[in-house]
Amino acid sequence: ACSAPVTLPRMSNCPAPWTSDPYVKFKIAGKEVFRSRIIHKNLNPVWDEKVSLLIENLKEPLYVKVYDYDFGLQDDFMGSAYLRLESLEPMEVTLTLKDVRYPAHNLGSLLLSVSIYPKEGITREHQCQSLRLSEVHRKSQLWRGIVSISLIEGRNLKPMDNNGFSDPYVKFRLGHQKYRSKTMPKTLNPQWREQFDFHLYDEEGGVIDITVWDKDAGKRDDFMGRCQIDLSSLTKEHTHKLELNLEGGEGTLVMLVTLTASTAVSISDMSVNILDDPKERQAIVTRYSFRKSFHNLKDVGVIQVKIIRAEGLMVADVTGKSDPFCVVELGNDRLQTHTVYKNLNPEWNKVFTFNVKDIHSVLEVTVYDEDRDRSADFLGKVAIPLLSIQNGEQKAYVLKNKPLTGPTKGVIYLEIDVIFNAVKAGIRTLTPVEQKYIEEEPRVSKQLLLRNFNRVKRCIMALINAGYYINSCLEWESPQRSLAAFLFLLVVWNFEFYMIPLALLLTLAWNYILIISGKDTRTDMVMEDMLEDEEEEYDKDDKDSERKGFMNKLFAIQEVCISVQNALDEVASYAERIKNTFNWTVPFLSWLAIVALCVATVILYFIPLRYIVLIWGVNKFTKKLRDPYTIDNNELLDFLSRVPSDVQVVSAFICLSCAVTKTRSIQKGHEMVFLMLYYLYIFSCYLCISILYGIIARKLCKVHFTLKI
Repeated sequence: ACSAPVTLPRMSNCPAPWTSDPYVKFKIAGKEVFRSRIIHKNLNPVWDEKVSLLIENLKEPLYVKVYDYDFGLQDDFMGSAYLRLESLEPMEVTLTLKDVRYPAHNLGSLLLSVSIYPKEGITREHQCQSLRLSEVHRKSQLWRGIVSISLIEGRNLKPMDNNGFSDPYVKFRLGHQKYRSKTMPKTLNPQWREQFDFHLYDEEGGVIDITVWDKDAGKRDDFMGRCQIDLSSLTKEHTHKLELNLEGGEGTLVMLVTLTASTAVSISDMSVNILDDPKERQAIVTRYSFRKSFHNLKDVGVIQVKIIRAEGLMVADVTGKSDPFCVVELGNDRLQTHTVYKNLNPEWNKVFTFNVKDIHSVLEVTVYDEDRDRSADFLGKVAIPLLSIQNGEQKAYVLKNKPLTGPTKGVIYLEIDVIFNAVKAGIRTLTPVEQKYIEEEPRVSKQLLLRNFNRVKRCIMALINAGYYINSCLEWESPQRSLAAFLFLLVVWNFEFYMIPLALLLTLAWNYILIISGKDTRTDMVMEDMLEDEEEEYDKDDKDSERKGFMNKLFAIQEVCISVQNALDEVASYAERIKNTFNWTVPFLSWLAIVALCVATVILYFIPLRYIVLIWGVNKFTKKLRDPYTIDNNELLDFLSRVPSDVQVVSAFICLSCAVTKTRSIQKGHEMVFLMLYYLYIFSCYLCISILYGIIARKLCKVHFTLKI
């Protein structure tokens, strides 16, 4: 056995037309033995890294591969080369990178410094260095802070269209992370009011590249200017208001930037994890206790995910095996395991820890097969809503396909713990949902359009059936039902506005009673309807429309179809979310609705409506005066955005291989919070009964007084 200290100085002459984020892998006998750090935005990177490798057989060449790192996507292959190790003399080698698919292409070169000597000559320094470098891949994934950016507005931007206006949007880039703002139509002074976060990997900061573009339908978007933010010049834990002039264009961008530290994210082995230590666990529970509900409202909780093993995975290689690795995603947070080579039953035994920013987020675990010179192959995926997790239980989840509509081959064993503060989670529910950095481009889909149409049709039919029901009461088709409906006149005679949230409160209570009594069949009906829509496969016309979408006329038609498709999805989603709020689809949100409706009932009963409207109007009109840079939002819509639609309910339901009934999930999670809310519910019911009793007593007193006169 020999040791080969390898120095990786630099790469040069990379011919890529754009910038890249390269890193290097070393493999011996098909096993990855080293991975360099990522050099961002550089075609001539300098690594200057050293690693000591144990060589069992000098006839086995060192296989060197270079990749371009893409956050949220599969890394792009940039070239590879073989290094023969028969010589025992120190040497400097320039490796020419090649791609077997394109042998004539020039992919640049890689400079290595290699020394080979017997294993007995390994120094203590080399051993320590090798141990440190073995964690390079793990540490390169961990972020050290968060950059919070609020894009406020643009001023006096350059007109790019014939009408004297522009349709501006902004692109941000920090390393491999990207974000795009919404497009503001026909304006030179856009008001974006958007907030998003970037991960900060470099302790010394970094540079955020910002470009402004004018949206043009059917042709290439126009460049309007650019600017940069040097994070190393900004102090941490402080909000900076920046007014940045655009280079290569006209105008100014106004934004708020805040740098904060992040300590919860981590990767460790099964033997070392924070929640298995009673003291550490108690410290975390204390940090998210009820007493600290209003301290650091953005820190809602913490989640620990144990990726244990997988069984019976799909065969992806010609050898009848796969090289699987796992990617764990929570919102924009993304970590991955190491690769287990040539194995269909891999064991990872890794523990991932994330900060929970939104308790309504969905944890996604995806298994890929690592390929030598290509992008990784998809093997399976599971999506688990955080509120459906049962702490400390090891479960086997059946892997699903990419759209989560059907199973693929294999299962994955996970153990998940979530600790969060219910008050912070409730407050966070009333704020805008965090947008993902990278999302799939929308495309025209006949199947998706039909499914959204059927969803809207079901919601409209529910309203029509309700109208038929009311009409049947008026027509006395059923005397008993009509007599019961006749009592509605009593409600109209004594109507007060507080009765509206009271009626909604009673609807929630009725559906809750149906659930705990076992008479609830909502999930079966929804799944049956939704899975019927998924039976048809994607039509070939969808692919044809994508290929022809480069023509301007078809591009315009495609954009209109996408708008109609998304509008149908939006209408159907909000209608289903309102229904699911009262159906106890997500118990946490239904309890939150109960609290809000109780408060609304009491406020509307004791405070006249004119005063409430006056306070609301004063707040709305003075909001911009009190805080010019506030981000507008609608609390009700933000709440409904956390309620899953029927599509999301079905996707989450079929991902859970160990099915747990809603009755059990309601009875188990968050006992103390639900107990408190239960007493609040009893109190509200008592208050409502007292109010109704007072109304009846008042009417009886009036009748008695009239008779006496």
